Amino acid sequence: MSDIPTPPRQVLRHVRPSDLKALAQLVSQATHGVIDITEGVHQAVHGRLGLPGSAAGKRTGGLTGRIYQAVRGVTRLVGWGTDTLLGALLPLLDDPTSHPEASPQREAILAALNGVLGDKLLAMGNPLAQTMELRAGGRPLAAPSDALKAAFPDARGHLLLMVHGLCMHDGQWRRAGHDHGEALAQALAATPVYLRYNTGLHTSVNGRELARQLEDLVAAWPVPVTRISIVGHSMGGLVTRSALELGRRAGMGWTDAVQDLVFLGTPHHGAPLERAGHGADWLLASNPFTAPFARLGHIRSAGITDLRHGHVLDADWQGRDRFESGADHRVPLPLPEVVNCFAVGATLAARRSRLAERLTGDGLVPLDSALGRHDDPAR
Repeated sequence: MSDIPTPPRQVLRHVRPSDLKALAQLVSQATHGVIDITEGVHQAVHGRLGLPGSAAGKRTGGLTGRIYQAVRGVTRLVGWGTDTLLGALLPLLDDPTSHPEASPQREAILAALNGVLGDKLLAMGNPLAQTMELRAGGRPLAAPSDALKAAFPDARGHLLLMVHGLCMHDGQWRRAGHDHGEALAQALAATPVYLRYNTGLHTSVNGRELARQLEDLVAAWPVPVTRISIVGHSMGGLVTRSALELGRRAGMGWTDAVQDLVFLGTPHHGAPLERAGHGADWLLASNPFTAPFARLGHIRSAGITDLRHGHVLDADWQGRDRFESGADHRVPLPLPEVVNCFAVGATLAARRSRLAERLTGDGLVPLDSALGRHDDPAR
């Protein structure tokens, strides 16, 4: 028995009993995906050999097909049984009051998981899917005005909103005991508010929800809001642009208070890494033997594929298969003229050159994309 490895205690303290049900659901879904890929390769081999029952897009026939069906049935049965058992046990095991504060390690893992699979987690109803929250001091803000007065006894009319990037969360504005939001808010005589959101969702979906929540926050703020400054890191800059545009279209009052937008490494014109991912999908799909493995590339979230060209509006992605076309279908959206807009970019290139700035950037976002430069004047 001593040879059986046990999870380290430092790992277990980051896992809640309620996570088990969510993880069991993910394992079940992953198992189904592996079965589909295996059957797809089987079909490709059958098709190359000219054997019957090998039409593309169909299940394997004959005895082999019945075996695949049986494996899927067993997987569903096991998944249903596990889900039922955990559903009965968790109310006895999991006491929410015993872990009011999530560990930083757990927060970081959940943020990364949502960045990669957030749209699928939401569609599955998985409890690991994060919801959007406006936060302060590491806790969600309560919407009623009285609760906000208690949380912000020294509330100011100048709000500073910090919007994180892909696979991140609001706690990561703090580093080595230094909180960038707090420091900036002190310099600006503002009150800092932080956004946490599911970065796996389309940027326009997050933008619309952010616009709605800001409207409610401003209406309930203890003092009249006279100015809003927003700092968006990476994807957070796209979500900010989306929220401002969609809020204005809906006639929301908070948009009139926005005076400053700061974009930190925001891929206004996309990121080559996601475009490379789309190219890898295309190469895999071009060969019948590797085509089933292209499904692995389709795991990445809508939020990630929106970074291919920097989507900010519904029209940029609606009505299209996000894995089919690599073309830029965006509707041009200029920055707001009545807002102070600042773009911050960086390059790791040893020497400055137009080619290095287009390709290297900060390792993820090229300098041209971060600074909004484009060959098309409309963009």
